[in-house]
Amino acid sequence: MILENITKKLKSLSNEEKAKKHQSFFKTGPGEYGEGDIFVGVTVPELRKLAKEYKTITLKEVKHLLKSPIHEERLLSLLLLIHRYSKGDEPGKKRIYELYLKNTKFINNWDLVDSSAGQIVGAFLFNKSKKPLYDLVKSDNLWERRISIMSTFYFIKRNQFSDTLKISKILLPDKEDLIHKAVGWMLREVGKRDMSIEENFLKKHYKNMPRTMLRYAIEKFPESKRQRYLKGKI
Repeated sequence: MILENITKKLKSLSNEEKAKKHQSFFKTGPGEYGEGDIFVGVTVPELRKLAKEYKTITLKEVKHLLKSPIHEERLLSLLLLIHRYSKGDEPGKKRIYELYLKNTKFINNWDLVDSSAGQIVGAFLFNKSKKPLYDLVKSDNLWERRISIMSTFYFIKRNQFSDTLKISKILLPDKEDLIHKAVGWMLREVGKRDMSIEENFLKKHYKNMPRTMLRYAIEKFPESKRQRYLKGKI
């Protein structure tokens, strides 16, 4: 019944015009990274309200939503997992973490990864071995590699940068633009907290970085310094 109610709520909130915009924005066309993804045009704030309304949903029902072909249902499932994780005991958190990593094929767009990886994978691994991140970063799956780097956002917020830098180095030769953006973003976040650490990394690697990665990493630098990096004159 809960799943039926959620489906009805999403249908009532759906917006065809927004759905078309989302289909374009999230690159769902043939050959694009989100090929075949289905949107119904429900906004993130609306999904967050639904996550609060249905926070008592069972893990089995959340897993059902995570396997949905509809993007908003998958995002809703991740918001529900984040809530359950934050309120759970250690065994409960482990179950959610394991469910997440067993179902990465459904966490298959950048918004799904970015809204959840840090709060589940990063949070779970914070005081544990980071080996799972180094397994993910070697994956052929674009989204698993993005999960690896985005999970470190949780560490960055707690002033632990070493894994972000190590994973960023591994991803320097990656061919995917969505990885370049994620790595550059995380390096920029490191710099917000300790500019010297970010710059030490950039000085070693900026000449070999994909251009998009570098631009994201130095976005907040003073313009004169940003130009020196872009022109290779550091």
